Amino acid sequence: MTAQKKTKAKSDQVQGAVKETAGRLVGNERLTAEGRAQRAKGDGRESVEKAKDAFKR
Repeated sequence: MTAQKKTKAKSDQVQGAVKETAGRLVGNERLTAEGRAQRAKGDGRESVEKAKDAFKR
């Protein structure tokens, strides 16, 4: 997994978690949903990169 892609995946995960938490705190369902989606995007990106690494070996 390249460092740049790993960083982007973690960034999406963290930003998504922050958005989700903020949305819950203020009662904004749209922000909560956006946070969940962004976190899922980061999780998916990380999974793809891990799979690529596994097949390289």
